[in-house]
Amino acid sequence: MKKFIVLCWFFVLSGCSSSADVSDLQQFVDDTLAKPRGRIEPIPVFKPYESFNYSSAGVRSPFELPVIVDETVQIEKDASNIRPDDNRPKEHLEQFDFNELVMVGTLKGGTGALWVLVRDGDGGVVRIKEGNYLGQNHGRVVSVSDYRISLVEIVPNGMGGWIERPRTMVLEGLSGE
Repeated sequence: MKKFIVLCWFFVLSGCSSSADVSDLQQFVDDTLAKPRGRIEPIPVFKPYESFNYSSAGVRSPFELPVIVDETVQIEKDASNIRPDDNRPKEHLEQFDFNELVMVGTLKGGTGALWVLVRDGDGGVVRIKEGNYLGQNHGRVVSVSDYRISLVEIVPNGMGGWIERPRTMVLEGLSGE
């Protein structure tokens, strides 16, 4: 056994001798070092970021479809008594824009009441029913079904007054809506 180990060490150490022909390797290293070195382009200089203040936050987003108001609705400046109730405590879903809210399902309560599950803008799920409020335009839920939420928003009419605007939210994943 000792002879075998000594023989193995002999072969291992004989591979480390300097008598091996490495001239082709030395020639490659010399050729590579003789080539001209590349030039690295300097880092480009960017203009400093200039912030932009969006001053049209109160108007309709250009990415939303315009709301078609029924032509039978007549806007009267102070004749209507439609006003949002500013004394009412705000509900959780009123801090989100209507387009951030998504109907994701329904629950039937023990009394037969239908609750609708709505995903808010933060990714949480909130249950609502008729009479709850959602959206930033004082939207009051007037009816719920397994596939749809109907609500009425109170929005400015552009002449100092307010009008009611109906909106609907359909269950996520329904096609054709």
